[in-house]
Amino acid sequence: MDYRTNITEFVLLGFSQTKEIEVICFVLFLLCYIAILFGNVLIMISVTCSHLINQPMYFFLSYLSLSDLCYTSTVTPKLIINLVVTKKSISYNGCMTQLFTMHFFGGIEVFILTGMAYDRYVAICKPLHYAIIMSRQKCNAMIAASCAGGFMHSFGQFLLAVFLPYCGPNEIDHYFCDVYPLLKLACTDTRKIGFLVIANSGLMGLVTFVVLLISYAVIIYTVRSYSAENRRKALSTCSSHVTVVVLFFAPLLFIYIRPATTLPEDKVFALFYTIIAPMLNPLIYTLRNKEMKNAIKRLCYHITGNEGKRLKDITAFHHHTVS
Repeated sequence: MDYRTNITEFVLLGFSQTKEIEVICFVLFLLCYIAILFGNVLIMISVTCSHLINQPMYFFLSYLSLSDLCYTSTVTPKLIINLVVTKKSISYNGCMTQLFTMHFFGGIEVFILTGMAYDRYVAICKPLHYAIIMSRQKCNAMIAASCAGGFMHSFGQFLLAVFLPYCGPNEIDHYFCDVYPLLKLACTDTRKIGFLVIANSGLMGLVTFVVLLISYAVIIYTVRSYSAENRRKALSTCSSHVTVVVLFFAPLLFIYIRPATTLPEDKVFALFYTIIAPMLNPLIYTLRNKEMKNAIKRLCYHITGNEGKRLKDITAFHHHTVS
């Protein structure tokens, strides 16, 4: 406990110490974050303000967009700020808070993706019982379970890091606070804790990924007997989800399933699940989904229609006043 008081803040080294590269990264990540905000908020509003909210698939999608937004917001704003300031530091309490919230929302996202895969499995393999199995009560319970699972996962990671003694150095070779970089700074033997991290993050990610693969293997086996047209429709609803799962889980497993070591490539791989996946998810789910496209068009038409009507009323009032 006494050792920990020696460290009151950590320094996040980020991607580069070269000013020119930092400027390029600042512009790039700022644009990415704006795209993440716009895309995910658009998905949430389009689903919530349409009949799609009554369909479990889009119900989960709206919560996936919310978790994406919260997840990336625990990391990206700090990354952007550190690219333009001289002192790239984060307080000890801020670091532990970032660690907890990042794994909390990341855990929620993992479980929501699993829930979405279960929804597709029921829709394709048990269509006659779909309405009963995927009731709104069941969907709400799955979201609550995802939040509980995310909390248990993140609390475990938090406990592993918060009770470690940190007596210097305080430079984290990453752009956010995570368990493996913190283990590297701890002034104690962290080999046993490293195995606990693998058991928590690595195995959770691996088991979830295997369950997702099995569910889609069952789906592919089931649709073999379908007609070509029905097979195409069934698989088209799954293709977007499979793309998101691979984009999110592949780099995550690369980092957390191996022994507790840090590699230079970790920062690049971490970009996929902290920034790139949350930015691409709205595009992936929208471009190949006619119902989402129509919902967004209706929302845009409603907004522009109201604006046009308001402008017309103002013009008419102004003309009447002048007359």
